[in-house]
Amino acid sequence: MAFEYAPAPESRAIVDIAPSYGLFIDGEFTEAADGKVFKTVSPSTEEVLAEVAQAGSEDVDRAVKAARKAFEKWSALPGSERAKYLFRIARIIQERSRELAVLETLDNGKPIKETRDADLPLVAAHFFYYAGWADKLGHAGFGPDPKPLGVAGQVIPWNFPLLMLAWKIAPALATGNTVVLKPAETTPLSALFFADICRQAGLPKGVVNILPGYGDTGAALVAHPDVDKVAFTGSTAVGKEIARTVAGTRKKLTLELGGKGANIVFDDAPIDQAVEGIVTGIFFNQGQVCCAGSRLLVQESIQDELLDSLKRRLSTLRLGDPLDKNTDIGAINSAEQLARITALAEQGEAEGAERWSPACELPSAGYWFAPTLFTNVTQAHTIARDEIFGPVLSVLTFRTPDEAVAKANNTQYGLSAGIWTEKGSRILAVANKLRAGVVWSNTFNKFDPTSPFGGYKESGFGREGGRHGLEAYLDV
Repeated sequence: MAFEYAPAPESRAIVDIAPSYGLFIDGEFTEAADGKVFKTVSPSTEEVLAEVAQAGSEDVDRAVKAARKAFEKWSALPGSERAKYLFRIARIIQERSRELAVLETLDNGKPIKETRDADLPLVAAHFFYYAGWADKLGHAGFGPDPKPLGVAGQVIPWNFPLLMLAWKIAPALATGNTVVLKPAETTPLSALFFADICRQAGLPKGVVNILPGYGDTGAALVAHPDVDKVAFTGSTAVGKEIARTVAGTRKKLTLELGGKGANIVFDDAPIDQAVEGIVTGIFFNQGQVCCAGSRLLVQESIQDELLDSLKRRLSTLRLGDPLDKNTDIGAINSAEQLARITALAEQGEAEGAERWSPACELPSAGYWFAPTLFTNVTQAHTIARDEIFGPVLSVLTFRTPDEAVAKANNTQYGLSAGIWTEKGSRILAVANKLRAGVVWSNTFNKFDPTSPFGGYKESGFGREGGRHGLEAYLDV
């Protein structure tokens, strides 16, 4: 009999969410020019958390002008002075990490143990890391005196709202650029709290501007003629639209798009360790991860043993209140995303794959999807080709390392992959043949600000993180 877990909810009292929020332009919160607003809801309960101003093209123009004006003085500061602001922001994030973790869980739906133990430590780490680079740019390998580009227009997704903000803003500020950032419409709150952190840190007005809104807000920002650099993380379809918009202009562009990562388990892999890595690879953040290991490629001879162990492990996962510290699987971010996951899972069944989920009671309110795996999957199945962006794992088999590589690379994406084996030589041999931006060995979904991240093919181009992440914000 498994242990019974008593409820262990994190208190909401640490977060003071205002009834409404404005746009953050030139160091001040302000209403949208046309007065439009939208509501942000908690995915686990469907309660309205706050009303948020919706930026239009006039607001985008105001923000870009504020960033352009601030760029002159900000870029002229010595790197050591810019570093002070970044260090200050990093320390404030650490000081307010519990508050921000609860806020992110409320607005996004992911479990508190993920926002508390993964997201927020990484957010602070990125600002600390790039603060250290600010006065060392001449030693980064991009020339003795690399220059910033100017105004960076940045558009981030809803799956890691604050972490994606850190990935974008930290290197931009360290290199002397100013920023106009559009958070996702379903998760604007942590970006607006970050705006308050910028004020708390004394960041000069106009250096960071936050514009909540929908796709048209992002499109206006990308197309603005006075934006020098565009950074986007999100779907491949939107990434292609952005590439078409930017084509023929002087704007520098980086895209981090979708993925369909392969998690390859060889017959000599430690089964229990591999199972934990498989669970982390696809059920972390409810599978709403661009680099999720959504395709499990398992060597045929150990398929039954591994699947038995994996099913036992999935039966112990706890789905429910994301604020409960015992929760493993939180809520899907939105009704729209839940509908997409549901439709693709149903298509998988219709095409002949065998569906399995552990016994799992779903809450009556909110957006929920039980952890699911499909067996008898072929490479022709839609669930093996399309990014589902949910807690759904497709299981395929292979017999030889060459077959594993061929199946792993048989995708339009190229963001991530995992290899599980006890042989170091096999890890190196297989990793060198995989067309993926990051390859993990005997682990999955491990991130570090010192390590570059990005994809190939329809997973985008450019790198974020590490020394490589500086290049996208420098005129080199």
